[in-house]
Amino acid sequence: MTREEWLRISAALSLGGLLPNNLLAELATSSELHRSDFGKDFVWGTATAAYQIEGAWNLDGKSESIWDHFTHHRKAKIKTRENGDVACDFYHRYESDIELMRQMNIPAFRFSLAWTRILPDGTGKVNQKGIDFYHRVIDKCLKENVAPWITCYHWDLPQILEDKGGWANRDSIRWFEEYVDVIAKAYGDKVKNWMVFNEPMAFVPLGYLIGVHAPGHINFSKFYKAVHNVVMCHGAGGRIIRNNVKGANIGTTFSCSHVDAKNDKPANTRAAARADAFINRLFLDPVMGLGYPKADLPACKHIEKHMQPGDEQLMAFDFDFVGLQNYSRMVVKKLALIPIIHVVNVPPKKLGHDITDMGWEVYPEGIYHLLKKYNSYKNIRKIIVTENGAAFPDEVVNGEVNDVKRLQFIKDYLAQVLRAKREGVKVDGYFIWSFMDNFEWAEGYRPRFGIVHTDFATQKRTIKASGKWFSEFLKNQ
Repeated sequence: MTREEWLRISAALSLGGLLPNNLLAELATSSELHRSDFGKDFVWGTATAAYQIEGAWNLDGKSESIWDHFTHHRKAKIKTRENGDVACDFYHRYESDIELMRQMNIPAFRFSLAWTRILPDGTGKVNQKGIDFYHRVIDKCLKENVAPWITCYHWDLPQILEDKGGWANRDSIRWFEEYVDVIAKAYGDKVKNWMVFNEPMAFVPLGYLIGVHAPGHINFSKFYKAVHNVVMCHGAGGRIIRNNVKGANIGTTFSCSHVDAKNDKPANTRAAARADAFINRLFLDPVMGLGYPKADLPACKHIEKHMQPGDEQLMAFDFDFVGLQNYSRMVVKKLALIPIIHVVNVPPKKLGHDITDMGWEVYPEGIYHLLKKYNSYKNIRKIIVTENGAAFPDEVVNGEVNDVKRLQFIKDYLAQVLRAKREGVKVDGYFIWSFMDNFEWAEGYRPRFGIVHTDFATQKRTIKASGKWFSEFLKNQ
């Protein structure tokens, strides 16, 4: 029996209370993976987002974001009716949190900037207190030898701009250019690693088509317009950073899922191709200079209606790296009633694998297949896994959190990343989502993704078993 098989059995037994937690923790921290396996230049880190951790939603000149508005005025859209007003209170606790990263040997910290702290009116006057806050965060990172990796936009558009049409308004390209110009000039001498967007395939359809995320629209016309405007902003933002930041390492991130057909029936095979074009390629392909994937997704014709002369060239940008963000896979079959893609997902519970607290299938091989897929794009120079992780129920017992399932998830996915790297895939980094438990959007505070536990009542941080393992993994070259 291998160590990994023994760990799985031990985890299962522990759920029934048959093994003591201290023995389970010891088993969990053993590993056949080594940091050195990935190479000395491989980037390791953890990721967060401004709205999910900062709190201080209306302090020091910050204005209302779409998520402030959404959680305050459409509370029923949040399963727990909670909001990010306080979240992890990172705004006041950033120093100790970054010190904790250093203590855990975490080399890089990916975080986003709140547009509403920088430009409270969306455009125009700069809020110096907002600028100063992120200077303090960056300076603390540098002091603690934790490399700052900035995400320009992680879903928190100023509400004042949403009132003008948000991402469905073509003026959003100009708004975004102004915002990126301000932050690139403000922080470019200190920060060299930049990401333009976080997961456009999440915030555009969830916010403008399905309505479950801010700003909560269910509108096909707004969705098609928003897709094209956000695609355009990739190139616009990238060019501004390139112009303003000497020696910048510029990327952007895409959420993606490996897609399998339920069976080999032609209708389901075609359904899988449509789902892949929508989920994985709708934003990626045009940014790579390939245009919208209309051969597999005919609905792209509705997006192309909003293109103006010269747009096709401006959509693309030569990124230094592309961020791959993966949590699960999709198994699909044809269903004509579903608009745009005409497919339905087979319920993950029917697939025979473990399920996370988000209801997602644990399928480590999926990240391997996605890395191979990304690697096939000629215009992708480098791939970094900018998010990967899992939510499982956690409990603090005697000051410890033995999150064995999360630990095993990370190890299993990392093994697949290493498999791809050893086969020549140009993957050069891995960021865990997330550093600490935080506000999980429409799910509220219930799902916990962190390798550090957050007690939201007291704001106490407790390093979980997964965090202790990651710390030891990073320490041992």
